[in-house]
Amino acid sequence: MKLIKTMAISSALCVMLLYARVQWSGNLHYVFLVWNLFLAWVPFLCAFFLSEAKNNNRSKYLLIALFGAWLLFFPNSPYIITDLFHLKQNMGIPLWFDLVLILSFAWNGLLLGFSSLLEVQRILKMYLNIKWVHLFIMGLMILCSFGIYLGRYPRWNSWDIISNPVALFADIFNMLIHPFHNTRMVGVTFFFSLFLIAGYQTLDALIRNFKKEE
Repeated sequence: MKLIKTMAISSALCVMLLYARVQWSGNLHYVFLVWNLFLAWVPFLCAFFLSEAKNNNRSKYLLIALFGAWLLFFPNSPYIITDLFHLKQNMGIPLWFDLVLILSFAWNGLLLGFSSLLEVQRILKMYLNIKWVHLFIMGLMILCSFGIYLGRYPRWNSWDIISNPVALFADIFNMLIHPFHNTRMVGVTFFFSLFLIAGYQTLDALIRNFKKEE
């Protein structure tokens, strides 16, 4: 619960920064950041409820449903990093303020995602060998990076897997069978995978190191 309160306060500060910008500029240019941050909260809460359900020995079907929802929405957490693409000089608003604003939302989104993954990793270790858990995380980061590409460029959303699955999977299939015609997809997926894997492993190592020192 302490982590939820901390992340809620941190997210509220982001919204306050955005509110200050709206009052300052008189426009709603970056209001979409609130929606993106909300989507980043979804996997975080799914992981929390998954942990609660596991600790209370709830139905395995509930556990599977929560895990599936977490898996589906997880890419939304690091996706906010790509909102830096919107950073540009605006009349009347210092560029440094918009940089702080977007970075604040991106940082919170990334922390929400990594925090949820740490919790899911803890649960998976109860069922799987540690090597399989690490392989799962590596694969997840690759899929997540591909999801970031799908959201930023073809503009697919997480809920399209339910609302428009045929077109979504047809587009994905076309990309995968023609990788050399989609070099941006390959580049985004590869380099974001490296970034996310390195970032998560660093955070995991820091946490384990502090636990040893306690």
